[in-house]
Amino acid sequence: MIRVNLLPFRLERKKENIRRQVSVFFLVILFSCLALTWYTLSMDRTIRRTVQDTEAVKSQITQYKEKADRVTRIKKKLKVLENKLRIVESLKSRRKEQLELLEMLPDRLVPGRMWIESLKSDAASVVIKGISFDNPTIADFMKNLEASTGFSKIDLKRSKVEKFGDGVLLKSFELVCTKKTVSVPQDDKKKKKGK
Repeated sequence: MIRVNLLPFRLERKKENIRRQVSVFFLVILFSCLALTWYTLSMDRTIRRTVQDTEAVKSQITQYKEKADRVTRIKKKLKVLENKLRIVESLKSRRKEQLELLEMLPDRLVPGRMWIESLKSDAASVVIKGISFDNPTIADFMKNLEASTGFSKIDLKRSKVEKFGDGVLLKSFELVCTKKTVSVPQDDKKKKKGK
């Protein structure tokens, strides 16, 4: 029988297996390194892109913030202008009221027996301060004002005797007259808003 020595063959096979396992190990390490490098580079690209997008958004925010601030300033100026226009409109409407009041008042005075010292008017009332010879003159003046179409209520706020000039005693009075409110039709309000 022939004897064959298989030990060197087995030893060679073991060496070959070890070489194969070592080469597979190094290939896995090399592949892992390549995969990690690729992942790191792709993450770096993503981070760079995100940073650039963030910077672009920040620049747009500053640009739009400037525009928003400008719009806010314009809105504030517009409110101020609207208030001024409202005041001008109220002054225009009240100018006619004042003119009518000044035209109506001399006709209601008791001639030669009383004088008007001051006249203050606002949207709802008129305060008249004056001097008269006596209380019946003040009462006649109040009746004349009540008969007018401009006032709804006349109140005597005060009446007192005062010395004027060379010891002449006259009555100083103050009247508060409530204006009649004139209701504006709805169509007129809409027309004014449309102008």
